[in-house]
Amino acid sequence: MATLDKDIFGLKVENHELVKLAYDAYLANSRSSHAKTLKRGEVRGGGKKPWRQKGTGRARFGSTRNPIWRHGGVAFGRTGEENFTKKISKQAKRQAVCQALSMKNADKAIAILEKDAKFTGKTKDVVKVLKDLKLDGKNVLMVVDEKTPEVLRSTNNLSNVKLVRATYLNVFDIMNADAIVFNEAALKSVEKWLKEEK
Repeated sequence: MATLDKDIFGLKVENHELVKLAYDAYLANSRSSHAKTLKRGEVRGGGKKPWRQKGTGRARFGSTRNPIWRHGGVAFGRTGEENFTKKISKQAKRQAVCQALSMKNADKAIAILEKDAKFTGKTKDVVKVLKDLKLDGKNVLMVVDEKTPEVLRSTNNLSNVKLVRATYLNVFDIMNADAIVFNEAALKSVEKWLKEEK
């Protein structure tokens, strides 16, 4: 039976600032910028001056596509070129993953698959494993060293199971999972990856 490395799974997390920073950075970096509004020069129409400049007693207007008019352009709207990304250093990101894993381990929400746990591509294999681990019905993050076709077929139809490769482990997935299941090869890969910078 594999044992958990204390430098990764046994940290004492005194505050959650770094975990929160990594969580927010993941969401921000996943955000797309497709929304775009039309400025007054891009809205169709409005070429004719609505009324003469002087003598009507009304305010001066040169176009019906002025932003304060109905059907006018939008002032200071989205351009579709906004950049929402947040940068976080590689070392800080790995430390945040270690802290998140330590918090899950403290909650006894980490399980390790035995070497004889094989997936043949059938969903019932994974269902049986989760039932044996008493995790059926929970949101499970399954960490593997490699996404083989058999593992993918086994988990694709399970809405409560998310599959991730060891080196793509992130704070968002860890914190949103009720339980995390590692196979032994993935556990070694995670330990090697998180200790590279130390």
